[in-house]
Amino acid sequence: MENDTIGMEDMFLIFEVTDALGIDREMVSVPLGKEDPGAVRLLDTGEVEIVVPATVPLEDWTDTLKAELVALGLEFDEEE
Repeated sequence: MENDTIGMEDMFLIFEVTDALGIDREMVSVPLGKEDPGAVRLLDTGEVEIVVPATVPLEDWTDTLKAELVALGLEFDEEE
């Protein structure tokens, strides 16, 4: 697959979502390799790990990312 690693466009989309939740960018861990089906989890370090899916465009996965972050107990800022 030619697009199996994340790029800056991917990071901008991820930060758009995590910034809205007030998550410090230093607390976001995103492996460089894409992997299906994608995943979001809290690490023991307190960081949020986000694995970008390989076969779903990130633009289409951001709603899933939002839902997964909320399911982890994170809430969107009302001001956003």
